[in-house]
Amino acid sequence: MKLPALPLYAAAHFWVDFACALLMLGRLEGGGDAVAALLLYNCFAFAVQMPVGLLADALGGGERFAALGCGLTALAWGLPGQLPAAVCAGLGNACFHVGGGLYTLNGSEKCGPLGLFVSPGALGIALGGLLAADGGLPVPAVVLVLLALGAALLRWGRGAPSAPLDLTPEGGAEGLFPLLCLFAVVVLRSFAGTLFAFPWKGSLPLALACATAGGKAIGGLLADRLGPRRTAWFSLLPSAACFLLAGRAGPGLAAVCLFNMTMPLTLWGAARRLPGVRGLAFGLLTFALFLGVVPALLGYAPLPAGPLSAALAALCSLPLLLLGLGRGDGSR
Repeated sequence: MKLPALPLYAAAHFWVDFACALLMLGRLEGGGDAVAALLLYNCFAFAVQMPVGLLADALGGGERFAALGCGLTALAWGLPGQLPAAVCAGLGNACFHVGGGLYTLNGSEKCGPLGLFVSPGALGIALGGLLAADGGLPVPAVVLVLLALGAALLRWGRGAPSAPLDLTPEGGAEGLFPLLCLFAVVVLRSFAGTLFAFPWKGSLPLALACATAGGKAIGGLLADRLGPRRTAWFSLLPSAACFLLAGRAGPGLAAVCLFNMTMPLTLWGAARRLPGVRGLAFGLLTFALFLGVVPALLGYAPLPAGPLSAALAALCSLPLLLLGLGRGDGSR
């Protein structure tokens, strides 16, 4: 099935993540509950996507969840207090991502649309963070765009119906091991993001965001052409080599781009392992993203930040990703 509303979902993904970054790093930063608010936001934005995804699988209608996410994110801008606003924004982010993910996964069996849907989020977060330092945008402008996008999703965002609800993994109990491998890859990728302590990082935030977004988009499109397993090899081995040279901006940006090419592969693989609960599959991997940043949020560093640790994370991800994808992935 074609995905005519995919550009709309991609644009909404950019704006939802932009609005959340602007809210958390601008209006809610610096108060007495700032640390607790950030922890709550990340918990609701990522960990809560699992139950929200299962609910979306049961009820159907990805466009309704995506629109609800836009509405909750808009509501967060009007709530008093850091903690209620953080919870509302996180829940809105979770609902939107599940709805958009379900639309994309139900409408196509390919990796490319997944990469195109997820990639604008990195740009939204980066731009929101930059504008937050400069005072951001007027609240009415942010809220009105969120509400307009939510209305547009309800009107034009309907996709293919979900499969009948079925929690059984593809291949039965044996299908759990590949799913756990994919989960571990995402934890590693998220954790590796906390290791990107490069000298040029602070001076090139938009370039870093473009490398992240570009990698996600390219990874999905390349997987449809070469096959997911070949794309995994092409992504992770060169990224590990580039990480070792990441003291310079060129190799470092290439490493980040290559490393993020795995994101649509893991989403595609998880949905293939859980075809009867694709929303849950999407939420499972976002929970893995949350687990990967928990050590950094708590101020704990299991590995020293720097090129060597990032390269090690990329190398460790390769066998796990290959095991998660399996051999019947359509590779040429």
